[in-house]
Amino acid sequence: MVFHYPNGHPSHYNEASKQKMQEKNKSTSFANRGMRFEEAINQSNQYYLNHNIAVVHKKPLPLQIVKVDYPKRSAAVIKEAYFKEPSTTDYNGVYKGHYLDFEAKETKNKTSFPFKNFHEHQIAHMEQCLKQNGICFVLLWFSTLQRCFFLDSELLIDHWRQRKNQKKSLPIAVIQENAIEIQPKIAPRIPYLEAVDKHLQTKEKP
Repeated sequence: MVFHYPNGHPSHYNEASKQKMQEKNKSTSFANRGMRFEEAINQSNQYYLNHNIAVVHKKPLPLQIVKVDYPKRSAAVIKEAYFKEPSTTDYNGVYKGHYLDFEAKETKNKTSFPFKNFHEHQIAHMEQCLKQNGICFVLLWFSTLQRCFFLDSELLIDHWRQRKNQKKSLPIAVIQENAIEIQPKIAPRIPYLEAVDKHLQTKEKP
């Protein structure tokens, strides 16, 4: 399969790259359960939906399909597609009347979270959501440390905008001081709404 990014450069997705991605996914465990971080969030969202707690979904990729093969009448295989526009953040939804918009990122680093994991269009999107009083944040997963943090987007944006004059990553000491740590559970896997509640309580304080 060939994906064309917004800059026009094609990216070939063949069996070799597919196998490489599968091997990478297998090596990335979540809380020693062999679960990927994104999958854990998706399961958490399903839990929240099933229990009428919140409605949060992963945003679909903005793809424009240009070539499809039909090896079988009952099956279609996408052979070529374009990213119509850069994607924004991973998830959005509603919780207790609040609009939620957030990104999920992970790193193997132990001491900091690299700024290269975030892109200009994502930062701009977060800024726009905050201007509309949305609850905007990032979930940071340190896979080596098996630690998860809820970080308000305002702090991320502030440090990301100043990255040219500072380090190329956000130190874990800063994250520990300013973020809310999330303890993984069985159900939901990533109880991030507990962190959202704490965040809302902080904002409501005079």
